Amino acid sequence: MVKLAAGEKKPDYHVRVVDRALAILEELGDGSARFGDVALAERLGLHKSTVHRLLAVLQQNGFVEREPASTKYRLGWRIFELGMAAASHLDILERAKPYVTRLVEATGETAHLGVLRQGAVVSLVNVESRYTVRTPATVGRHIPLHCTSQGKAILAFLPADQVKCRLEGYVFSKHSANTIVTKDRFLADLALVASRGYAVDNEEHEEGLRCIAAPVHDHSGEVAGAISIAGPTFRVTGARLPALSREVMRIAAELSAALGYRAPAPGRGGR
Repeated sequence: MVKLAAGEKKPDYHVRVVDRALAILEELGDGSARFGDVALAERLGLHKSTVHRLLAVLQQNGFVEREPASTKYRLGWRIFELGMAAASHLDILERAKPYVTRLVEATGETAHLGVLRQGAVVSLVNVESRYTVRTPATVGRHIPLHCTSQGKAILAFLPADQVKCRLEGYVFSKHSANTIVTKDRFLADLALVASRGYAVDNEEHEEGLRCIAAPVHDHSGEVAGAISIAGPTFRVTGARLPALSREVMRIAAELSAALGYRAPAPGRGGR
């Protein structure tokens, strides 16, 4: 049996400390989330003093930072550095920026590239519209699967067993009057997306916002992510939807080809 040195904590204690520190980072992971130590303690079911000590260590190492003239915390610069270091290994990130930029030039709307991670779509590349009224571009933002064009574009082209697994226990939370909140209706929408090649968020995540997305495939044929545009409904109108969707699919196909994807010939079982 291994003896612990004087004052040394048991290994499971250290694991709990790491778990709690990671839980704090998870709570702050949403770009819109801002919490003080009291609020974090309540959300995590921990003592305020424990959370305060962990925040102090995380802040000292740059993983969180305290907002000026406030008691609230947000993710720090070190998280961004680590995230970008990890993302730098993704071929899709290295290649995507010119295509996202071209999509903005072709449509005039803010364009995004997102990938599927831990039950949500994470935004990797964003280029904003040139219009004064535009949707903001936030790298690292997590968005739901069921009420966003990127989420639907990715899921619609995954194998059926993977879709079933990802929707097991999935909560179809309501974000607007148009949000799809039942699995059956969502699966029907995915079938439509798969048949036409693009997905639409018709004010399902946010009122007044319409988005169009198409899947991006890698060299193995797997869905690597989705590319999309987002704009106000007074510009992204129903009349413009066919033309805009063609541009989104065109750029998605070009990016897929750059990643080594070769679309199957018609009539050979390709989607």
